[in-house]
Amino acid sequence: MTEKTGRCLCGSVKFKATPKKAEVGVCHCSMCRKSSAGPFFAIDCGDSLVFDDETTLGVYGSSEWAERGFCNQCGSTIFWRLKDGSANILAIDLFDDPGELKLDHEVFIDEKPDYYSFAEKTHQLTGKQVFDMFAASQESK
Repeated sequence: MTEKTGRCLCGSVKFKATPKKAEVGVCHCSMCRKSSAGPFFAIDCGDSLVFDDETTLGVYGSSEWAERGFCNQCGSTIFWRLKDGSANILAIDLFDDPGELKLDHEVFIDEKPDYYSFAEKTHQLTGKQVFDMFAASQESK
């Protein structure tokens, strides 16, 4: 994948990032649904995220190890990231031109409400599986 540009709804938060793969993921956890008013469609950009100016970026520490970013002006959800900066999961529709992508996986499938579902067949992980995966990656560092 190549470096891409993006911005929030009002344009106050601008960034560049390089997605790791052309795969979009969806998070169904209650925190993502509350912060983005629905499932969080996002793409993993690893540690490549760079902001033009962070003065309008708000950051909320949503757990001991992760935080969420948003625009202080328009409220757009920008990212979910690990506090160490090693993983930046960006809202896919903020990119100016996301390119050709595929809906690939869904996480926290056990928290998905019954009132929606997707036609695409995806790889699905429960919350426990996600936490186990992160714990294993932290142990290997």
